[in-house]
Amino acid sequence: QVQLVESGGGSVQAGGSLRLSCAASGRFFSRYYMSWFRQAPGKEREFVATITWSGSGIRYADSVLGRFTISRDNAKNTVYLQMNSLKPEDTAVYYCAANNLGGFRSTEYNYWGQGTQVTVSS
Repeated sequence: QVQLVESGGGSVQAGGSLRLSCAASGRFFSRYYMSWFRQAPGKEREFVATITWSGSGIRYADSVLGRFTISRDNAKNTVYLQMNSLKPEDTAVYYCAANNLGGFRSTEYNYWGQGTQVTVSS
């Protein structure tokens, strides 16, 4: 069993920054892919970013490309999402997820955190 716990969410003004963290515990393997998804009110959960076990393979959704940065620290079993130049449309609950194959669809992930709220005011 794998447990994922997100932290770092909050409320910021447009143009501000936040850094989210997701710590993994339990039967977590460092070679798991780790990803971020988000879900805004009235919308489906959408892909944000993913990172391979080595950190060398990274992909972003077009909506966050150039503004968000995903990274991981395998010694701490933690993945981060640095969010800069935040926009009101970034407002959502952000979830971290893990699996052994990666992917861009929420249905491909079997381990999820509880989510952390990010609110960006205009």
